[in-house]
Amino acid sequence: MRLSGFKTFMVHDGYRTFVFLKLYTDDGLTGVGEGSTEWNELAVEASIRQMCGRIVGADPFHTEALWEQLYRDSYWRNDLIINSAISAIDQACWDLKGKKLGVPVHALLGGKRRDRLRAYANAWYWGCTTPEEFAEAAAKVVAEGFTALKWDPFGDADMTMSGPAMRAAVANVAAVRAAVGPDVDICIEVHGRLSPAWAIEMARRLKPFDPFFYEEPVPVENFDALAKVARAIEIPVATGERLSTKFLFRELLAREAVDIIQPDLCHAGGLTEVKKIAALAEASYVQVAPHNATGPIGTAAAVHLDACIPNFLIQEYFVTQAPWIDEVVSGAPRAVGGEIVVPDRPGLGVELNEAAALAHPFKESWGGKTLFSKDWHASLPGDEPPSHPRGRGAGS
Repeated sequence: MRLSGFKTFMVHDGYRTFVFLKLYTDDGLTGVGEGSTEWNELAVEASIRQMCGRIVGADPFHTEALWEQLYRDSYWRNDLIINSAISAIDQACWDLKGKKLGVPVHALLGGKRRDRLRAYANAWYWGCTTPEEFAEAAAKVVAEGFTALKWDPFGDADMTMSGPAMRAAVANVAAVRAAVGPDVDICIEVHGRLSPAWAIEMARRLKPFDPFFYEEPVPVENFDALAKVARAIEIPVATGERLSTKFLFRELLAREAVDIIQPDLCHAGGLTEVKKIAALAEASYVQVAPHNATGPIGTAAAVHLDACIPNFLIQEYFVTQAPWIDEVVSGAPRAVGGEIVVPDRPGLGVELNEAAALAHPFKESWGGKTLFSKDWHASLPGDEPPSHPRGRGAGS
C-alpha cells in the first residue's frame, strides 16, 4: 500500500474551523486525520499540504519513519503549526493501517485496557455572563450525566486581576459548585492568563470549592514559573495543550511542575508521539487527560489512545456541536451519560464525507474574537462571523 494523493478540508462549525485531511492509497483505501488549530487554520492547512506533497509514494505503515522524516525535514521543530500538520498526517496513517488490517487503531497501540472512558464537559457555558447563568447551564449538563465539567471563570483577565474581578471569579465558581453539588468534579481553566502571584492568590481563593484541577494557571512558555505555582498551591496543576512533542513534555515533567498533562492529539504529534508522551508521564506518576477542543476526528484519535494507556485520567469533550457534524464526519465517538464507549470499527472508525465538508467553508474562528476579548464566551455557536476570501476547502 502506497500513498497516492491527499485532500484537505476546512470546515466551519459555527465558531471554529476544523482542518481535516484525507489520504488516498493506490489500493483504494482512504485515511483521515485532523490538525485543527484555532486562529491558525490557514497556516496549518498549508503546512499539511506541503508535507503531504513530500510523502506521496510512501508506505503509511511506516508511521515511525514518516514521523521522524516530517519532523526532521521541517527543520524548525517544536513548532505548533508544523506539529499540528504532522499530527493530522500521523492520525491518517494509523487510520489506514487499521483499515488495511481490519482492526481498530487501539488494537495496534497495545490493546485497550478499558471499554468506556470518563469524559468532562466543556463548551456548556456559551452565552453565559452571570454566575446565575453559569450555574443553570452547569446543572443542565450534570443532568445529562456528566460527573465533571470545565470552564474559565476569569473573564478577560491578562496577567493581573483587580479586587472586583477576583471576587467575580470566586462568585462564579461558588455558584457552579452550589448548582452541581459536592460530588461533581469542577475543573478550573485559566488559559494561561495570570502571572504566578495572581495564579497563586486565585488558587487560594478557589481551594474551598474543591477543584479537580487548575489548568494553565500561567502562560505556557516558562516552566519554572509554573513550578513556582505548583509548589505554592493545593490544587492539582494541569497543562500541556499548547506543547508539542516529547521534548517539551520532558522539560515540563523534569521540573515537577505538573500533576496532569493534557497533550492534544491534533497538536502534539499525533498518536505516534502522544503515546510516547504518555509513557514519559507514567514514569513520573503523572496522569494524562488529553486536551480536545477540536473536531470529531481528533476526538476519535484521542479515544483510541485513551483506551490503551495505563495513566489515562479523563477525556475532554465539547458538548456543543454543530447539528450537521455527523453528515461531515460519520462514526465519531460521542459522550453519553458522561462516558464515551471505545469504538471497535477498523481504523479510527470514522469517515469524512467530502461533499458535506465543502458545504461549510472556512470562516475566522470565533468571528475574530480571542480568549482575551471581552465576554468572549458570550457568543453562541451558530453566530456567523465574516467569511474569508478563500472560501472553501482545498483539494489536491
